[in-house]
Amino acid sequence: MTTSDAATAAWCDRCGEAVAVGSHDGCAAARVLEPPRFCAHCRRRMKVQVLPVGWAAVCVEHGEIRG
Repeated sequence: MTTSDAATAAWCDRCGEAVAVGSHDGCAAARVLEPPRFCAHCRRRMKVQVLPVGWAAVCVEHGEIRG
């Protein structure tokens, strides 16, 4: 997630909870090593594929992101 995406995200892409509620420091620390599990825009669970060179996560509504 880029800085501009983080500013507009309503949901945490790791735990799926609202970004405005509570601290997501643990989620941010875990995201350094893990791919996102939830779409930050619509809270849908994403299909995640871990690859030897990174990862790909797909939201049926918002498309694919890679890392």
